[in-house]
Order: sequence, then C-alpha cells, then structure tokens
Amino acid sequence: METSVGSILITGATGFIGKRLAQRLVADGYSVRCMVRQAASAVPEGTEIVQGDLLEPATLDKALAGIDIAYYLVHSMSGGRAGFERRDRDAARNFVAAANRANVRRVIYLGGLGETGDDLSEHLKSRIEVADILKTGVFSTTFLRAAVILGAGGASFEMVRALVEHLPIMITPRWVSTRCQPIAVDDVIGYLAACAVDERTSGRTFDIGGPEVLTYREMMERLAHIEGRKLYIFPVPVLTPKLSSYWVGFITPISPSVSMPLIEGLKNEVICRDNAIRDLIPLRLTPYDEAVQKALMGS
Repeated sequence: METSVGSILITGATGFIGKRLAQRLVADGYSVRCMVRQAASAVPEGTEIVQGDLLEPATLDKALAGIDIAYYLVHSMSGGRAGFERRDRDAARNFVAAANRANVRRVIYLGGLGETGDDLSEHLKSRIEVADILKTGVFSTTFLRAAVILGAGGASFEMVRALVEHLPIMITPRWVSTRCQPIAVDDVIGYLAACAVDERTSGRTFDIGGPEVLTYREMMERLAHIEGRKLYIFPVPVLTPKLSSYWVGFITPISPSVSMPLIEGLKNEVICRDNAIRDLIPLRLTPYDEAVQKALMGS
C-alpha cells in the first residue's frame, strides 16, 4: 500500500548510509533535505542542505520545518568512546521534541540487530535505547534492525576487511563462532526507501538481513578466498572480546571509538528472528560473496 510522500529529511546525510539513501531518494523523485553539522559538507546533488546538530536543540526547528518523513541515521560513537550512550540519548530526545513541534508524520530509524537482555554490548544497548526514545514521539516510528552491513566505507565491513588483509594468521576469541546475518548496503537502502511509501511498515519494527547466516569466521574466510588470500584462524578460549578489541584497534583503519564497541558486540548473535519485511518488500537479497565483491570494487 503506497502513499504520497512530502518533503524528506535525512539526518546523518554525509554518512555511510545517509549519502547513499539521499542519492536513491533524489533519483526516485523525492524532495530531500540533508541535515549536516558543517555548512561546507558535501551532499548529493539535487538535495537541499540545512545546518543542524542533534546535540544543539536550537538548530533543529529550521531543519525539521515542513518535513513529512525524517530518517534517523546518526550515532555518537565517532565522537569518542567515553559517553557515547549519553550523547545518543540526548540527541534522540532533542530530535523527538523538535519533530513533535514540527508535526513530522513518520520517522524511520536504522539501528542494530541483536537479542535483548542484560548481556548486550554497550553499542547494541544504545541502539535499542534510541529506538525506545523515538517511539515516545507523536509521530509513527519504523525501526529497521540490521547486523553487519556490507559496503565500501562501512565500519563493520572495513574492519573485517582489514583483519583479513593484515593478519593472515589470527588467534581469536570465541566470537569467531558467533552467527551473523550480513546484508548488502544496496539492500539496506532498498528497504529504507521502500518503507517511506509503504504505510504497512508504519509504526513497526523489522529485522533486516541478507539471504545467508554465517559465522564471523566464515565471513572472513570467504572474503579471503575472494581476494585470493590464505587465512588461518585459531580460536582460543582465554582471549575475550574486550581484550581482542585492543589489538583490532591497532590493525583496522576504523577509529577505536567505533571499532572497539563493534568488536565487543561480536559476542551477541545477530540474526533475523522475524522475516515479515520480506513479504511486504520482496527485494532480491544479495548473496554474501556478491555483496563483498561489490564492496571491494568501491560500492
């Protein structure tokens, strides 16, 4: 069931997901406004740019004025490890207050896939908390939960890629046996764009994942095979995810404030428990090897 859509705001518009989504929505003919913290930020051609910061409430009314649907694609890990949960919480609350004042009709949020419970990593806990805060708004919130997103420039993919390319022999903790359901970035963009026009997704939470469930070991071994590299992985029980996060921080190009929470979250299984979105939005989901090949080519 499709509906007409007014102006769209993308927060995090210069990020890994935001810039791709902006390009897709412009190509589909929508009026797109990109909210950025720096006025000189590069945004896709054909979009409107507005300066705003979710941690500065006074900047948000202008950004949200006249907006029908807003995409919430921000997180605070890149701003430093210390206190990112508090920054995420404050940003979400500021956004809800401003979106309520602007009479925004719908919000679409991309967060993390993972089981609930006390043993979640700080990163996954924060993503779930943000979703709960967004749901307090008077607008309707759609929450998409994704695991590892496969695409050039994505933190999770670039971290796995760096490990494979720099450590042909790995002594790893037990997280290499944790199951994951990686999804191609193009499929994530497809789901995000389709949710805007499909009212059946309004007010609901969906797990989104690719067509294969793999362990992190299998992901790394298959990436190594695609690149023609040899890879030897030796799991040991005494190396914890927290300890391994320190040496991963030295190997990967991702900043420690981002890579360390991601590594610590590898203990949590991230697979889809509900595939309802596949019936509503029947995308052709990209197989893992194909998604990796596209990412290695820069897309």
